[in-house]
This record gives sequence, structure tokens and C-alpha cells, in this order.
Amino acid sequence: MSLLTVPLDGLLTEKIEELIGRGRAANKADFARRALQHYIEEQAILDVLSAEQEVSEGKILCGDLDELAAKI
Repeated sequence: MSLLTVPLDGLLTEKIEELIGRGRAANKADFARRALQHYIEEQAILDVLSAEQEVSEGKILCGDLDELAAKI
């Protein structure tokens, strides 16, 4: 496991401590891990939605490879 030191302004520090106080995380490190995991999951969802949009716009070929090759 590695260590990351991140300077935070007062407002972010207050919000993190507020969320910890409300039981959303055990401590600052737990909060940071949860926030990063949430960000990673959110990016994965956005990637899927973007790919679906590209398919619906016809920007990506999908289907059977032999059928697609025959069309080219």
C-alpha cells in the first residue's frame, strides 16, 4: 500500500470532517479511498454510456465479424 499526501483547502477539509462525523467514512484515509473508488466507478459508467451513444450514432461497428467484413 502506498501513501499519498494531498493538501486540501479549508472548505474541503470541513466537508470531509463533516461526512466522517455523519458516519460516511471511518477517517480521512477511508474517505479518500471511498471517493477514489466512487470516481473510478463513475468513469466506468460514463465510458459505457459514451460507447452506447457512439453505437447508436453509427460511429462504431457492432455485430458478427464475418457479416461486417462482407459489408466492407
